[in-house]
Amino acid sequence: MSLTPAAPPRGAEHSARLLISCADGPGIVASISNFLFEQGANIVANDQYSTHPEHGTFFMRAAFYLPALEADGPERTRFESAFDALAQRFGMQWRIAYAHERRCVALMASREDHCLVDLLWRQRRRELDMDIECVISNHDDLRGEAEALGVPYHYIPVIKGEKEAAEARALELLAGRVDAVILARYMQILSAEFLEALGCPIINIHHSFLPAFAGADPYRRAYDRGVKLIGATAHYVTAELDAGPIIEQDVQRVGHGYTLEDLVRVGRDLERMVLARAVRSHLDDRVLVHEGRTIVF
Repeated sequence: MSLTPAAPPRGAEHSARLLISCADGPGIVASISNFLFEQGANIVANDQYSTHPEHGTFFMRAAFYLPALEADGPERTRFESAFDALAQRFGMQWRIAYAHERRCVALMASREDHCLVDLLWRQRRRELDMDIECVISNHDDLRGEAEALGVPYHYIPVIKGEKEAAEARALELLAGRVDAVILARYMQILSAEFLEALGCPIINIHHSFLPAFAGADPYRRAYDRGVKLIGATAHYVTAELDAGPIIEQDVQRVGHGYTLEDLVRVGRDLERMVLARAVRSHLDDRVLVHEGRTIVF
C-alpha cells in the first residue's frame, strides 16, 4: 500500500483551477471573469501574463470556488461544455484541474537518498498534494526508506546492453497508472521511446554546474576550480538531455574556505529544496510550457 492519502482541503470538492493560453487581444480577461461570474463562481486567485502587448501569447491561471461544481457530476460536464464555447471564440488552449483530484506520482531514484527521502517526508506531512504509487530504482539501497512508509519499492537493475528491457519493466508499472514521474536523483538517461510511451510529465533535478562540470564527480572538479556559486535546477524531461523547460532554480554563494564536503552538503540541500518547489508548482497547476520555456505563476 502507498502512503495514506491526505484529506482534501476544505471546499476542495467545489474548487478548480482554469489554465488557458491563446493569442493575446482585448477582452479575454473580461470574458473569462464574466463567464465565471455568470456560473456563480468566486475567483479566489488570478494570474496572467502576455509575451507581448500587441502580438503576444496570453497565459492565465484562475483559481475559483463554485458551490454547484460537484465531483464527476452533471454540473461539471455542463460547465466545461459552456466554457469550451467561449474558448473557441478566442482560439484558446485550456484545461481545468479540480482540487479534489489528487495526483498519483511515482518516484525514481538511484543511490543518493536526499531528494527521495525529502519527498517522502513532505508527502507524509501532507505538504504535497499527491499520492505516491511506488518508488523505482536501479539499485536496492533505498528500499528501507520507501517501505518504512508503506510505499512499494521496485528494484529494476539497468544492465549494460539490456536497458530496453529495464525500461519495459518500468513501463509495466507506470504507464497509465501515474500522472507524473519525479526523478529524485535517478542516474540513468531515459530513452525517447520511454518518454513517449510513458505519456506523462517527468520532473528531474540536477546541480547547476552544467555544462561546465557535466559527468562524473562534478563537485570535485568544481572544488578544484574554486567555484563561487552552487546551484540546482529542476526541469521537465525531454528527449534532449538536460534541456527540458526549467521549472525552478536556486543558488547559494560559497567561499574559499568551503571544503569539498561543504560543497556537496550545500548542493544536496539546494537540490531537495528546488525539487520540492518544482513539484509543488506542478501539482498546483502553476506551470505552463511555451516554446521550450515555462511560465510559472
